[in-house]
Amino acid sequence: MATILESLLGSCANKLKDIITNEAILILGVEEELAELLRRVELIRCCIYDAEKRRTKELAVNNWLGQLRDVIYDVDEMLDMARCKGSKLLPDHPSSSSSKLAACKCLSISSCFCYIGSRRDVAVQIRILNKKIENISKDKIFLTLNSSTQPTGKGSTSKLIRSSNLVEPNLVGKEIIHSSRKLVDLILAHKESKSYKLAIVGTGGVGKTTLAQKIYNDQKVKRSFRQQAWVCVSQDYSEVTLLKEVLRNIGVHHEQGETIAELQRKVAETINGKSFLLVLDDVWHPNVWMDLLRPALHETTAGVLLLTTRDDQIAKRIGVEHTHQVDLMSVEVGWELLWKNMNIDKEKEVQNLRNTGIEIVRKCGRLPLAIKVIASALAGRDVTENEWKKFLEKYASSQSMFSDETEGVLYLSYDELPHRLKQCFLYCALYIEGTIILRREITMLWIAEGFVEEKQGQLLEDTAEEYYYELIHRNLLHPDSVIFDQAECRMHDLLRQLACYISREECFIGDVETLSGKNMSKLRRVNAISKKGKVVLPRMDKMEIKVRTFLVVNGPRRIDDTLFKKFLLLRVLVLNYSLVQSIPDYIGKLIHLRLLNLDYTSISCLPESIGSLKNLQVLSLRWCENLHSLPWATTQLCSLRRLVLVCTKINQVPKGIGKLKFLTDLRAFPVGDGSDNVDMQDGWQLEELSSVSQMRFLGLVRLERVTHCSTNTVLTDKKHLKELRLFWTERGEEPYTEEDVSNAQNVLEQLIPPRNLENLTISRFFGRRYPTWLGTSCLSSVIHLLLTDLRSCVELPPIGQLPNLKYLKIDGAYAVTKVGPEFVGCRNSDPVWNELVAFPKLEWLIIMDMPNWEEWSFFEEETAEDEGGEDGAAEIRKDDVRSAGYQLFPRLMVLDLFNCHKLRALPRRLGEDTASLKELRLIGTNNLKALEDFPLLSELLIIQKCESLERISNLPQVTELRVHGCPNLSHVEGVGSLQQLGLGEDMQEISSCWVSGLQEQHQRLHGDDLDIYTLSTSWTEGAVHLSGQSMMRHTKLRRPVNVEGAQNHYNLQVRNVVMGDFAVKFRVRSRIDGFNWALVAVYGAAQPELKAEFLADLVRICGSSERRVGTKVPSGYGANSFEGNI
Repeated sequence: MATILESLLGSCANKLKDIITNEAILILGVEEELAELLRRVELIRCCIYDAEKRRTKELAVNNWLGQLRDVIYDVDEMLDMARCKGSKLLPDHPSSSSSKLAACKCLSISSCFCYIGSRRDVAVQIRILNKKIENISKDKIFLTLNSSTQPTGKGSTSKLIRSSNLVEPNLVGKEIIHSSRKLVDLILAHKESKSYKLAIVGTGGVGKTTLAQKIYNDQKVKRSFRQQAWVCVSQDYSEVTLLKEVLRNIGVHHEQGETIAELQRKVAETINGKSFLLVLDDVWHPNVWMDLLRPALHETTAGVLLLTTRDDQIAKRIGVEHTHQVDLMSVEVGWELLWKNMNIDKEKEVQNLRNTGIEIVRKCGRLPLAIKVIASALAGRDVTENEWKKFLEKYASSQSMFSDETEGVLYLSYDELPHRLKQCFLYCALYIEGTIILRREITMLWIAEGFVEEKQGQLLEDTAEEYYYELIHRNLLHPDSVIFDQAECRMHDLLRQLACYISREECFIGDVETLSGKNMSKLRRVNAISKKGKVVLPRMDKMEIKVRTFLVVNGPRRIDDTLFKKFLLLRVLVLNYSLVQSIPDYIGKLIHLRLLNLDYTSISCLPESIGSLKNLQVLSLRWCENLHSLPWATTQLCSLRRLVLVCTKINQVPKGIGKLKFLTDLRAFPVGDGSDNVDMQDGWQLEELSSVSQMRFLGLVRLERVTHCSTNTVLTDKKHLKELRLFWTERGEEPYTEEDVSNAQNVLEQLIPPRNLENLTISRFFGRRYPTWLGTSCLSSVIHLLLTDLRSCVELPPIGQLPNLKYLKIDGAYAVTKVGPEFVGCRNSDPVWNELVAFPKLEWLIIMDMPNWEEWSFFEEETAEDEGGEDGAAEIRKDDVRSAGYQLFPRLMVLDLFNCHKLRALPRRLGEDTASLKELRLIGTNNLKALEDFPLLSELLIIQKCESLERISNLPQVTELRVHGCPNLSHVEGVGSLQQLGLGEDMQEISSCWVSGLQEQHQRLHGDDLDIYTLSTSWTEGAVHLSGQSMMRHTKLRRPVNVEGAQNHYNLQVRNVVMGDFAVKFRVRSRIDGFNWALVAVYGAAQPELKAEFLADLVRICGSSERRVGTKVPSGYGANSFEGNI
């Protein structure tokens, strides 16, 4: 039952072992004192498990553990201080000698005096700590403790499969499936009502949210409402934050500092005259509807409110018309859920454990959440009667801590965690209930707090990601199902409550002004939430603040000016979105600081004192639009691991980025030619990256400024590099010279990536030929490949033989007119072509904005008779030459073709070989006349704005067809499995000649009516999520649009965002160097046309001389959605 302290002791012991041989410590000569400190820590560590078992029953033991925890934190902070003081004494090129004498000889006389003073300061601190630990070890409590260690199971899964199937929702219960169908029918029956309200009621963890999600994501529901919003309310909701979340869901931008009344008015204006579905998840107070949202939604023409709550009285006070009670799982279904979530294939494998298993299910209160969590814990043990009974015995002993059985069960799952994961799990409680947890953020927070253990030959970031995926594997974090690599997750409120309870003595979430100075002095981690406009710290008098993590993330707030002077022990400081305009010089005193996040703030400069932060690992400056340069001292941040410059205007940078040996993540690296004569330069040279060998993520921007690169090995030796993004900047109307084109080609040719690369983006490359390494074994590990705005290349690259490629997006290959054998990576003339597999692992293929693309084939034409034909039939036959051994797209599940206006036909082999194809979308393929012979397409076909299309036939397995904007479609046949047919309003007349035949066929084959529904004229498809980002389907308006009242002409770009919303972007001719598109606004209307009200907003935003170009992305969409455009 070891909790925070066990983890802290283990971490402290490891740090002491490592630091004793550190040069910065050797030069101080305190290694003997540190060795004694280590001995005492290890002695106490042996008894901590027994102390933790007794703490709930014996107050004296609990107090003793509290004293010990404070001392161990002091040790941790002393180690930072010692390393800092020792580092200041090291020469620029420290001696490799390990003796104090050798170290002192290399110092000057003045440095020797500093050495003596520093050694004395550190030695005194160590002696004080040794004495404190000695007193703790002499305490009578310690003398009664037994030396023992926590028993463990088979251990954890360190290498986990990172796919969407990692935690399969393999059994949500027949009850939920049945209930969802019933409630969907109920909602649809009342979709025309002015305001229909229904509630899902049940105890925590019973599956209310799961049921609501199934209803919310039901396709019939999505089609029935113009606007939908999902809001997690929670107990301590912020009215402003909740209204902003509604606006974010319906795609409306909000300003910082807007009042509740202003936000309510925006909601009302947006949904005026539209049908609306609102889901309020986890409602604890009726006022959230009655006082806050009902007034804002009274203008909706038809609206349905679906809420989930634990209290049926809440539902009654809100006035719901229907209440659905979610009951506990039956024992039988719970038992099935238990063994299936242990990755056991058949019940007979655990039949002998059935009785014990059912007892476990009962102890879990028959709650799905608890059963799944316990199943994950049992999966780490031997599948034997003895092990399962031990588990029950352990549950019985821990139950005394909790009044509720479920809490005891969930605690048991926590208790089974290795100590390295316990702190990571508890840290997630700092996130407000319902908040999305981003993998890239939480892992760096864990590293900054020192929770991640070093592994031989492995970067800390890789180890931290293993921790993240293991918590998901154990069902303690719940990943977002639409993000393929599980880059986003949430923590269930019951698990969060458990984490808050365990860490209650150290963590606080709320308004810090309400705390007493005494309580504040005990805290180590704080998420400051204030309903006021400023975060105010409590009066502390002479008490020391020991906070290590301080977060201000809940909207724009001013910060108490004394923050940087009072919080001297900070390791993590997150001030994103806060109203911080300057950083004081005093920040250099925060020697323990590991992570500084200033995203979305208005700072215009960073002080040179930042160079004193020798422990700083993360500096994030995303969307700091007023920041134009980095201080010279940036290169002194010797521990820096992540530097984020995304969406900044930073151009002036210090020479010497290569000094930062530990950099693993460098986003939006501004490239330039630099200079040999000054400390500051106009962008960094590519060669400066050569010495940074631990890079995992690298984004290079403004590559057009590189005139030469002296080596082609800048990237090849980076064995940890997983993601590479390469961006050039468009010139707009100014043409590229031959020298420009040649230079771009040569630079890209020299940027040879390492073989371990998994994610590659190339954007706005204006060369005419691809690098020779694209499609070769250099990319043998690549999983994601994005090629965007490649304006001059006349062919697609030969990437069909990349063995691990799963996701491919090609956007804006404007010069391509024909796609042939080169794309799949071989030609008929190749000796082994008929033995190859093209795109062997590709699952998603998105091709968009190729307006000149006419032909698509996989093999070279062999007979002249295949030429000709006006209906596309000849084009289909071109690649009809067969090879028994050749395979195409064996795993392709989704194929999207957008705005390929001249494409005449799809290759026949495409339909016949794609055995795994589930979804096919054709939007804007205006020249396509026939879509035939996709016998294996099994789920969804979407056809939109294909004006020449006349025939759809031989798609026998398709279950849903949506058609819009196809005025010549006169034949639809061979779709015997069709269950749902969606027709645009413009399709009513032309479809009359074939709909009746489909209805008769469905009645004959299935005995009931075909489900036919109408798509509104504005219907368009939403976004596809890929690797934590939105791969946006969009329509570009190429011609300049003159917006009356605006100061310039703008090229408008309309992009679909999540759930049919879209963002309007504009490109300014006098563009900011290095940036093309600036986000103007996000609107909640699922249509690509710019209506008058949208233009009015454009005038307001673009026409104002006081407004900065580039409104920030609303919280929740995240900068990531648009990051690829910088």
